[in-house]
Amino acid sequence: MCGPFPRGRGKTGEGLHASRSDRLADAVTAEPPIAPGTITLARHGEPALSRKVKLSSQEYREFWARYETMGLLPGQAPPEHLVDFVEACDVLISSTRLRAIESAQAVGRGRAFAQEDVLVEAPLPPPRWPSWIRLSPRIWGFLARFHWWFFNHHQGEESRREAEARADRAALELEAIAATGQSVVVLAHGFFNVLIDRALRRRGWRRISREGYKYWSTRRFERR
Repeated sequence: MCGPFPRGRGKTGEGLHASRSDRLADAVTAEPPIAPGTITLARHGEPALSRKVKLSSQEYREFWARYETMGLLPGQAPPEHLVDFVEACDVLISSTRLRAIESAQAVGRGRAFAQEDVLVEAPLPPPRWPSWIRLSPRIWGFLARFHWWFFNHHQGEESRREAEARADRAALELEAIAATGQSVVVLAHGFFNVLIDRALRRRGWRRISREGYKYWSTRRFERR
């Protein structure tokens, strides 16, 4: 973790101290005004790595390593309602993975944002199966997550318990920002957003919307 999350926002080259009222006055959004202290978790856009392949276990391990370093597929644009929502929020944060950073840049359109390694995706070590077993990345991802890593087969990488503890820390930091009355949007990752979702709800937050698991999808929370 890179220290406490930021407590304000601004354009690139400016400080992160513009007031929320000034920001909302300038925002044009298709959604209702953001309630003070709202937390929104958004998944990054589509990465520049094709999933239309069949891979062995070792090849999937190499695929995932490339996936973790790559940015977004060129030519895509985030949904306008997400751009508008980010424009009206107070704090924007991304994980330190390139695909999340580029997603935050796309929705932020020039504003400054923090990059936090506490938000990176949980690992996906696949089971060590024979090389003749070749599956799509989507199937490998499901098997690695829910039939291997989820039951503590982490192969020396971050374990499920460690990832859940990291999600709890992220939720605590987001809660601290929201407690000041600021709304915050996080650009992070599909499964780790689920872990933060669970951590927030355990801490008494109410999920008021969920768009599923697709790229650019969001989960929004308000304090009960």
